[in-house]
Amino acid sequence: MTGIPIGGKNGSMKVKTSITLSREVLETIDRRSGSSRSRSEFVEEAVRAYVAQLARREAEARDLEILNRRADSLNEEACDVLDYQVIR
Repeated sequence: MTGIPIGGKNGSMKVKTSITLSREVLETIDRRSGSSRSRSEFVEEAVRAYVAQLARREAEARDLEILNRRADSLNEEACDVLDYQVIR
């Protein structure tokens, strides 16, 4: 990554970089960010949220794979518990 390091908020180091966006996306960023934050702050917040969403999706996919792999034994265990409850 190339860029010029600049001081960031909360002691984090920022790196100045350049990206190319469509006019439509840039206009949307300007509308959504308003006067309360800069384009850079808006884009950083959006990217962080997107990366967090990707991480959640990956974790959910891993969890689903584990559940699917163990489904038969989990279902057997649940049936055993239900059978036991009916007998009592």
